[in-house]
Amino acid sequence: MCWGYNLESFSMHIGILRTDSVRPEWVPTYGEYPDMFERLLLAEDSALTFTTWNVEAGELPDSVEAADGFLITGSKSSVYDDKDWIRALEGFVRECHAARRKVIGICFGHQLVAQALGGAVGKSDKGWGVGVNCYKVDQAAFDLADGDQFCLLASHQDQVMTMPPGAQQIATSDHCEVAGMTLGEHILTFQGHPEFIPEYSREIMSFRHDMIGAERVAEGMASLEARQHEGDRVARWMLDFLRR
Repeated sequence: MCWGYNLESFSMHIGILRTDSVRPEWVPTYGEYPDMFERLLLAEDSALTFTTWNVEAGELPDSVEAADGFLITGSKSSVYDDKDWIRALEGFVRECHAARRKVIGICFGHQLVAQALGGAVGKSDKGWGVGVNCYKVDQAAFDLADGDQFCLLASHQDQVMTMPPGAQQIATSDHCEVAGMTLGEHILTFQGHPEFIPEYSREIMSFRHDMIGAERVAEGMASLEARQHEGDRVARWMLDFLRR
């Protein structure tokens, strides 16, 4: 598959589908998840505009034409939880897929897209992925990538176990086999969090210490010093994908 590569900046309207809230005590410092994405993407293109729909609160766009492309955020929910808003979001993803509308899924969003389109998601027996995780990227499958590896902050135990029909794996690691995928030229997903910053990752690991486990938290904390989070690099891939 040949992917166009276009560095030209133009005004683009991105719809953010918010699927979680930041803990109230952290909001003054970090903002909500849409704020994190807006900061990340505006640093690469100041002409972008955004609309957020709080999907967790029951909001969805009236139409797949409501934005030039949609971005699904991470969430502490699991995609297989029995929640009405998750089922409604799956339906919207299927509408976008049918219309070949651009969708980017991050963490929960990555898993939600996979499940909505016929893949499978479950808890990994390898435990939590936290801190800065590095992934191999298949440039033959994803030639927007500017190298054969990238590193992102991660926070997940659920993983995509089976990709949906027609999807192509673009990123992998020993901990997470399907760490990124594309479907056609309209869907792009990543398990890692380009929008996170190391300080926020540290907060989450500290808060979930007992849930994640002391050994994995220690490894995750050490990775913040040893590896470079490349959210800005992945943000450029995301924008180039949306501009195609």
